[in-house]
Amino acid sequence: MTKQALFLDFADAKQQILAHATAFPQIETLSTLDCLHRITAKPIISPINVPGFNNSAMDGYAIRLSDLSQQPVLPVAGKIFAGQSTLPDWPIGTCLRIMTGAPVPTEAEAVVMQEETEITDIGIRFTHPVKPKQNIRFLGEDAKQNAEIIPTGQKLTIPMLSSLATLGLTQVEVYKPLKVAIFSTGDELVSLGTELKSGQIYDSNRFTLLLLLKQLGCEVIDLGIIPDDEQKIKRAFLQAADLADLVITSGGVSVGDADYTKQVLNELGHINFWKIAMKPGKPFAFGHIHKTLFCGLPGNPVSAVVTFYQLVQPLILKMSGYTQSPSIQGLQAKTLVNLKKSPGRLDFQRGQLLVTQSGELTVTTTGQQGSHITQSLSLADCFIILEKERGNVTAGEWVTVELFNALLK
Repeated sequence: MTKQALFLDFADAKQQILAHATAFPQIETLSTLDCLHRITAKPIISPINVPGFNNSAMDGYAIRLSDLSQQPVLPVAGKIFAGQSTLPDWPIGTCLRIMTGAPVPTEAEAVVMQEETEITDIGIRFTHPVKPKQNIRFLGEDAKQNAEIIPTGQKLTIPMLSSLATLGLTQVEVYKPLKVAIFSTGDELVSLGTELKSGQIYDSNRFTLLLLLKQLGCEVIDLGIIPDDEQKIKRAFLQAADLADLVITSGGVSVGDADYTKQVLNELGHINFWKIAMKPGKPFAFGHIHKTLFCGLPGNPVSAVVTFYQLVQPLILKMSGYTQSPSIQGLQAKTLVNLKKSPGRLDFQRGQLLVTQSGELTVTTTGQQGSHITQSLSLADCFIILEKERGNVTAGEWVTVELFNALLK
């Protein structure tokens, strides 16, 4: 068996992870104003018709088509304003001045915008052809009473909540945020704000995880930095599993002598896999502690972000009750540069998508692609995805490009 054969394929790893995402959070009822980016726990049903009555989309004139067919100029019989409840008498052979949002009389067949009319001494001349139903907003055109407006498992955006405001809804049932416990392992790590000593590095991974998890709407339990001590790591895992729905660690999943994560997990729970045929991100562990799922991210910062984005993000969304797949745009583009690639692992190189003057999609890398080069991510707007068995790529070849979704924007 080859060394690469010991690695789980990326697609199989993702499938296994999502297969375990079966637990949904509890439901709570919140003010509509507090529901931005929360996930609907039940379908939202419209209690009313929107609009609740036929109304004018323009300032202009309400007409009967039969009146207009008899004469090109119609006298004005009255006016209708927005909010008006009593409509004026409307004799045959006349029109009504009407304002935007005002109720349209039942017998009106069209509203003609004032820019398509002329005022004469005897009435209003209509200067353009008139189509039936033009410029009328009809009852229930936007939302019908008792219709499903937003399904279960939908992340609520500002436009969605604005739509709910037109329905008069003041409360929404949503899922409670997923609880995620995180910690980093490693004697070399120190928190931001601490003066570095020889051999130490800042724990940027935990900082980044906090941002990513907040962006996904999670409730984060930050357990800090755990030294490379088996008993301390064991206590941290037990505490995290007791407090959270999901545990995420950074570091400690490679094959070093001081990487205790694997042996602690084998003792406390179960590891489904801990090596994936992907680059960056080969040392990625997935399993559970008691009933709590666990994801062990690599220690290199780029590897941690890439594995979180590609594997942990869909897991969190599913566990949070989100039923829509995150937006993933797979495009074909010509690479402007040579790309180094060894067969055996699916490669997620960081790139910038460009459009030529002729409209052709092209892509270039963001420079060095090492898993420690954080600039390769901060300058990127997409992944260049090179297939597992593909080797070096020459400038001018077509490659698959995946634009970043909102998590990395």
